[in-house]
Amino acid sequence: MLWSDPENEPPEEMRDMQAMLRRAGVLLALAMVVLMFVTGLR
Repeated sequence: MLWSDPENEPPEEMRDMQAMLRRAGVLLALAMVVLMFVTGLR
């Protein structure tokens, strides 16, 4: 690479995207649990 950036540290956008993906995954898992609970009650 021409410019000097640390190898072990991902860029800012990557970190933001990873945090968003993690949040979306948690929300999706919670939604699935609630959906299964609601369908189980009926």
